[in-house]
Amino acid sequence: MITVSVHVRRALDFVSQNIRMCHLRALAFIMATPRERNELVRFAIENDDEDMVIFLLLPNFGPTTYNPDIARFSLETLTDIQCLSSFRFDKQSIRRLTTALRLPERFVCPNRTVVSGQDALCVLLRRLVYPNRLVDLEPFFGRPKSTLSLIINTTLNYLYDIHGHLLINFNQPWLINRLQRYVDAIHQKGAPLSNCFGFVDGTVRPICRPTRNQRVCYNGHKRIHSLKFQSVVVPDGMIANMFGPVQGRRHDCALLRESRLGDMLDRLQADGVVVANDLPFALYGDPAYPIRNYLICPFKGANLTEEQQHFNRAMSSVREAVEWEFGNILTQFAFLDFRKNLKVLLQPVAKYYLVGALLTNCHTCLFNSQTSQYFALVPPSLDEYLA
Repeated sequence: MITVSVHVRRALDFVSQNIRMCHLRALAFIMATPRERNELVRFAIENDDEDMVIFLLLPNFGPTTYNPDIARFSLETLTDIQCLSSFRFDKQSIRRLTTALRLPERFVCPNRTVVSGQDALCVLLRRLVYPNRLVDLEPFFGRPKSTLSLIINTTLNYLYDIHGHLLINFNQPWLINRLQRYVDAIHQKGAPLSNCFGFVDGTVRPICRPTRNQRVCYNGHKRIHSLKFQSVVVPDGMIANMFGPVQGRRHDCALLRESRLGDMLDRLQADGVVVANDLPFALYGDPAYPIRNYLICPFKGANLTEEQQHFNRAMSSVREAVEWEFGNILTQFAFLDFRKNLKVLLQPVAKYYLVGALLTNCHTCLFNSQTSQYFALVPPSLDEYLA
């Protein structure tokens, strides 16, 4: 006995109830490819075949959202308001970003699809800006979802390979030249420390529950499956360092040890990078961290003196900047907060977040951020950051 699927049975029932519709045309549509279905839709509309149009609009039988006749995406057809909504950058900023990121004139994807560097950047930005499915982006870019997926992965890999060091290495000219300004800005905001140039903290990024090794990614404190990242934020709103991913169950101290953050700061001190009063530059962290030469934490205990309590309150008020930047990444690129579509065994989830942090830094260079406004510090220019 031949088993007929529910959708085919529905189509055949509809055909039997509409004598004017040719059985062969209906069955041909059932077996047609998406491109052929779009051709049938256009043919039915042009010939005023109402029954055929009704059939084509049945649920699960209509044409796919991708239409080969839809014009390809062109940045010039969008207004600045549309660009800000769709990409978080206006048209001029996208052009500047394309040049500063040193994107090639064209990308050649594994399936030999050719796309310009500017269009590839727009596809990646649109993917990250808001939770979406690739099929939802087909009408916007005039490309099938399989091609959009390849464009996104190709651009993502390029940005991570070329500019990923900006989130790893502390020895960056834009950072070294501004350390003293960071210390002064934090101290002027009421911080008791005179050698603190930034703040360190870990963040838990929820992901979809994996089909394998679930316990490795499970965070018992947050009660979610996740990946963890460690970030260092400086007062002009830039993410100076990001380490990860590690398993969601790891403690912040484990991230600190594995990131070898202390070794990087020790190398700066060995190179003679110290503040005016001969104190080594240091970071400030929450009570979860240990005290080190390069890391200062709040006083702990139940019986703190009034001066110790004042120190904790003053430093806590400025340490919030690191939380603001965690939120800024998700504000600019909300797809990174949509855990139902962040599947570690199917997607480069960690690379999404790292490149999202890199693009957030670029956005801060162009438009400032809450942190830079709070500390009244202008971030480095886009060219200075990506040099």
